[in-house]
Amino acid sequence: MRLHHLGIQFMTQQSVEVDSYAGEAMLAAPAPWSAVAAIGVGAFALVTAEFLPVGLLPQIASDLAISEGRTGLVITIPGIVAACSAFLTISLARTFDRRHVLWVLLGLLVVSNVLVATASDLSLLLLGRVLLGIAVGGFWTIGVALGPRLRPDAVGRATSIVFSGVTLGTVLGVPAGTLLGGAFGWRAAFAVSAALGLLVVIALMWLLPKIPPERYSGVSHVPMVLRIPKVQVGLVAVVFIFTGQFAAYTYVTPYLNQVSGIESAQLSLLLLGYGVAGVFGNLLCGWFVERDVRNAVLLTALMLGSSMLLLVCMGDHSWVAVAAVVVWGLGFGMLPIAVQSWIFSAAPDRLETAAALFVAIGQLTMGAGALMGGMAIDHYGVTSPLWFGATAALAGAIWIGARFPRKRI
Repeated sequence: MRLHHLGIQFMTQQSVEVDSYAGEAMLAAPAPWSAVAAIGVGAFALVTAEFLPVGLLPQIASDLAISEGRTGLVITIPGIVAACSAFLTISLARTFDRRHVLWVLLGLLVVSNVLVATASDLSLLLLGRVLLGIAVGGFWTIGVALGPRLRPDAVGRATSIVFSGVTLGTVLGVPAGTLLGGAFGWRAAFAVSAALGLLVVIALMWLLPKIPPERYSGVSHVPMVLRIPKVQVGLVAVVFIFTGQFAAYTYVTPYLNQVSGIESAQLSLLLLGYGVAGVFGNLLCGWFVERDVRNAVLLTALMLGSSMLLLVCMGDHSWVAVAAVVVWGLGFGMLPIAVQSWIFSAAPDRLETAAALFVAIGQLTMGAGALMGGMAIDHYGVTSPLWFGATAALAGAIWIGARFPRKRI
């Protein structure tokens, strides 16, 4: 598979205008492709760890004797911490070699997964997830902008390789973790995730060259980026869509178990189908954003909201549940590329600052969505997170359509 088809191709045309790759920020020579791939694998490891509890939520809750709503804090906490970590990273690590920053962040991933795999109560479990939140927020702020800097001769392909790790981790990490958890227990899934993170740290130490910080990186550039109207509209859309997505997705496993009658073995296969559909969604959106970013985001929100609505209305029919989850996966595969394309294209010379804003808002709303979904499921039952998610995602589609009616941007 040609991985550059999975990424954000619009950056290829804009890369020549990005001042942050000039002067002292330029590398002496293009890095080997193995270095770019290592960052992509790091992205995969982080995203997999972040969403691993989704398919394992009932097991974790049962083992630690806590409610599924409280267990959902393992999704909420990293999101909130990552939102803070994004800005702290561009502030505290402003002058540091980016390879050293990545070593530390991926090292936190390893420690986090070890703590979670050995946790005996909720407090230790959440401590591990706090460390993960720090790693996630920092990595998305620094790591996602490194592809073009490592390979300035092939910006589109390098960016796509890094983002393919994000997408594959998002759509395939959960079903893989669910399969591992079903076969060997949820703790084994986190232990394997820790081992993967350790291998990535070793690879980054071996492969990455010196990477000086960007010229225009820092918290002082945040107000300038926030004044861009397209950024403002995009961030509001992120609030709607991400809140709805993670309110529903965090608790889809209990719904499919209790309402759709889909048990563990079949659930693993269904989540795998969700992931495969997500890969196709990534392919589709990579083509779509080149032609119409507005319609790409609009279609993504409509697919997410409609599939959740179909699932909650007719999910007691197993074949409808399967179809809805697959369409949901297709939309979710489109989501990161569609929204990131919108945000990043608005500030191509402030990528780390734009990334920090996107990460902060995105992670905060992911955590808020999981929290709201947890409150809903504990008080109103397993269907309520899906109702909330569908409403929020469709509200995001209405927002985009209203603010940019029939306008190509």
